Amino acid sequence: MTLLPKALLIVAALGLAACNNPDRYKNGAGADGMNNGAGSGINTNGLGDPSNPRSIAYFNQSVGDRVLFPVDTSTLTPEARGVLAGQAAWLATNGDYAIIIEGHADEQGTREYNLALGARRAASVQDFLISQGVKPSRMRTISYGKERPIEVCSEEACYAKNRRAVTVLSMGTGA
Repeated sequence: MTLLPKALLIVAALGLAACNNPDRYKNGAGADGMNNGAGSGINTNGLGDPSNPRSIAYFNQSVGDRVLFPVDTSTLTPEARGVLAGQAAWLATNGDYAIIIEGHADEQGTREYNLALGARRAASVQDFLISQGVKPSRMRTISYGKERPIEVCSEEACYAKNRRAVTVLSMGTGA
């Protein structure tokens, strides 16, 4: 063997050895290799525990983090108002959280139109939450239009899931 193939074999072997890190889950790091608060100085207080009524996971799963909209509208449905009333009640008892309301649209229409529609949807949710007593200083809105679909296909079932507003919680910035 010449020097180049030997060097390549050594580099390949070292590269493979580097992939084997037996301590990658040390100190509470999860399966994704992220620390998720454990050992990082951040106290998560069960933020990922769906059985903890103060947790983000509980909010997402039990209260509901999203509302859906009919085609080409930002008007809240009765079902959406019910979910948002639950969100407002949860936010009233969990004042440490701030929220970002994401507005989304389906893939039909232009990018510009869907960004504006997503903004109207987020504003509609924000207005409802304010009417339920959530302080405006705890909220901000953003529109993603059709840029972040959760379903990708050209069928009404997919479109319906993408016409939504999502309430995203963040810790420590509630007012």
